[in-house]
Amino acid sequence: MAGDEATVTAADIARMVGVGRAAVSNWRRRYEDFPPPVGGTATSPAFSLKAVEEWLLQQGKVEEVPLRERAWQQIRNAADDLRLGEVVAEATELLRGQGERRLVPSPAWQLLQQLAEELGSVEAGAFLLDRYAEVHSRRLFETPAEIADFMARLAGPGVQSVLDPACGLGVLLTTIREAEQVYGQEADDSVARLARTRLALAGIEGSVQIGDSLRHDAWPGVAVDAVLCHPPFNDRNWGYDDLVSDPRWEYGMPPKAESELAWVQHALSHLKPGGIAVMLMPAIAASRRSGRRIRSNLLRQGALQAVIGLPPRMGAGTGLPLHLWILRKPAEGGPIPSHVLMAEAEPENFGEIVDRWREFQVDPERAADGSGAVRPVPIIELVDENVDVTPAAHVSPADQPSAHDFPTVREHLLQRVERLSTLIPQAVPATAGAMPMVDLAEMERVGAIRVLNAGRFEISGSGDLVLTDQDLFSGTPPRHRTHPEDRVPIEPGDVVVAARSGELAVRVVTEQGVLLGSRLTLLRPDAQRIDAYFLAGFLRALSTPTGTGTHSGASRFDPRRAVVPRMPVEEQRRYGESFRKIFDFEDELRNVSNAGQAAAASLLKALGRGDLTPPPA
Repeated sequence: MAGDEATVTAADIARMVGVGRAAVSNWRRRYEDFPPPVGGTATSPAFSLKAVEEWLLQQGKVEEVPLRERAWQQIRNAADDLRLGEVVAEATELLRGQGERRLVPSPAWQLLQQLAEELGSVEAGAFLLDRYAEVHSRRLFETPAEIADFMARLAGPGVQSVLDPACGLGVLLTTIREAEQVYGQEADDSVARLARTRLALAGIEGSVQIGDSLRHDAWPGVAVDAVLCHPPFNDRNWGYDDLVSDPRWEYGMPPKAESELAWVQHALSHLKPGGIAVMLMPAIAASRRSGRRIRSNLLRQGALQAVIGLPPRMGAGTGLPLHLWILRKPAEGGPIPSHVLMAEAEPENFGEIVDRWREFQVDPERAADGSGAVRPVPIIELVDENVDVTPAAHVSPADQPSAHDFPTVREHLLQRVERLSTLIPQAVPATAGAMPMVDLAEMERVGAIRVLNAGRFEISGSGDLVLTDQDLFSGTPPRHRTHPEDRVPIEPGDVVVAARSGELAVRVVTEQGVLLGSRLTLLRPDAQRIDAYFLAGFLRALSTPTGTGTHSGASRFDPRRAVVPRMPVEEQRRYGESFRKIFDFEDELRNVSNAGQAAAASLLKALGRGDLTPPPA
């Protein structure tokens, strides 16, 4: 394809304009002059990039095709999907002033140079990594950013050396910024090159080697403080026949269908005594019968110290429920704990779990509450015939009401459901045609909004309240605190946006004295020209998050690609009032749902234990 005319798919066109794919399909049906396909298939046609650009400009769909989109389409058309990684790797290296241009076409390189002048070479390189991960999201299975950060917090603090033996694009290696020694290994040549670029863009000096870690370990003899790893799942070709007598199998020879247990033991073999490994695992690895002997040995010898269940939605892209396993390399002669920490995690309780894990590290024998979403479980309860270490079997949500309180809880829930019905917003069918649109980049240029970003930073735990992405997605007020130095203060009327798992969370802030959290985008509208709720509502309705170069479920919000309708401020306020009512309805719906789920779980258990009985017939 490298010598052919550049082409784009319907998904590419949608991304170029900032609309959904349905809009592109609608254009093809409505407009007879829409460019015809020049290749592809009936289900995924390809169109001439040049013809599409000309049509979009003629129809006024865009004032100009964004530079980054023109650059990416030239890069993507330089090779087929199998070799695209090589082209992207070369392009990112060229942006860093390394290597020679062999695969990147001259037109693409010219556009990339312009993009680097506009954004800086670091942002331009990050854009290419993000877009490549988005294109290959089904193949790469990278770790979602939120999980990656959680894993790093569980591994630290004080980590000076870290290894990821299946590092992919290097996401996990960039989460521990204080590490002085950073090691990675990746089987795919071009992906390993991209991982090196990610480390360089993050300002991290590290080394990523190419090869299969299980068959050909690139770091023999290296022992580190922490291993972070998201290994390949359900890999039947992991080397079972070749590695029968491998010295890494200290806890047992992994069955052929249990590749994840091979990676667990590989991680343990690279830890210093007392070192921590945090592994992202498929939930089935906690209970498969074929792995029970190894799980038993990991428990009995004190290596497996915590198992944390993750929300199902955070497994997007794998199709599997996920757990985190935390393992510690036993120190010779050290005590073997009698408990394992079990937890069921939601983003809003990540911080609590980290705190409880650190308490557990200090004193594993310390008795803790016997209920709730985080609790130590005696190992003796786990090493039975099944050796099932699934957290859900041992913990329950902390806010479940007791059987004694259930009648009151039921009455309160009925009242909330009744109130909820009064909050359902109203709307009527529209009669006007398509609304003219304007992108946020243009609004920023004319001073109608300001766009601010907080960047990445660690929350210190003391200082001013800080609004986080967890708060936005859970619909809760700010709960964490951090030092205000060099942070972005939020003002009432600001619109704050977070992206995760292919969805946006948007909030119009009404309180004073709150700081902008890590990875969030703040839009500060001129109240005389832009209604805040109008802006927030249409961002939710029309914007699509872009991939982050992590897992397919991870996303980020690019304000320069977002669009909203162009309309007078009086009309904006009419829409804004409707959006405000929708947001209020969503908040109450979330509260009712949480209360209802807790009540249902409590009732189910109380009936099962005999604490409650059905009413008389």
